[in-house]
Amino acid sequence: MLASRELSATFGKEERLGVSNELQPAVDRLQAVPLYHQIFLQLREEITSGERAYGTRMPTEQELAAAYDVSRITARRALDELAHNQFVERKRRIGTHVVFQPPVKPIEGSIDQALEALVSFGRSTRVKILEFGEVPARPPVSDALLAPPDTLLLRVARVRSLADGPLGYLVSWVPTQLATHINRKSLAETPMLSLIARAGVEIAGAYQTISASIADGPLAAILNIEIGSPLLRVSRTLTDVHKRPVQHVLAHYRPDRYQIRLDLGAQHEGLATLHSVADL
Repeated sequence: MLASRELSATFGKEERLGVSNELQPAVDRLQAVPLYHQIFLQLREEITSGERAYGTRMPTEQELAAAYDVSRITARRALDELAHNQFVERKRRIGTHVVFQPPVKPIEGSIDQALEALVSFGRSTRVKILEFGEVPARPPVSDALLAPPDTLLLRVARVRSLADGPLGYLVSWVPTQLATHINRKSLAETPMLSLIARAGVEIAGAYQTISASIADGPLAAILNIEIGSPLLRVSRTLTDVHKRPVQHVLAHYRPDRYQIRLDLGAQHEGLATLHSVADL
């Protein structure tokens, strides 16, 4: 009975602090990463994943210090870092509240509606071309595009950004015969999907694989994040009405600025929700 009462008291404390009952918050004191930054990273993940929604109250410095068994100064630095990065807002006598919101509203629809919306969002984001040129087809890209080895493909590496910074790093491959309208100038003004359509291609579907990844040195520098930060890795092949591959894209997105939600209900087969611009 004593153990049960202690367990109940512990759960009650966690609920008051806004901490999940499933996982007790913890920091690794053997890591080289400062304790306050470890707390910041954990809280940032809870905020960007939606676990701590917009407008909800964050733990006080005292509550956070107790939950992580750290000093109040350490807790204050973690909350200050969240505020500095515009995840929360801190006000005297009011407390700390989440102010982070997804960059754009969700879009739902069929493949036609989704493509139309993606093109629209592609026009509303900034693009910087890092690499542009023809390359010989090599696996796995040649497999995805059903291109014989050494067939020339147009390869374009770009960074897409929102108003507050980089969103994702994308590398696209397109068969050269479909790239007649694609050049550095046109890509700076028009989404790639629109340029492919000008070659007479009607996009009708896509095969997509989503997985987790982490940022290495070059990706961290491009996306303005720390080395080892989590990334959303999206591999997508678009097909035309004859199911022929017309574009393959490998993208790495910042999960705090890009999310994908799928509705797996049978009555909504084929619908997807995207929270930001995809690989255009």
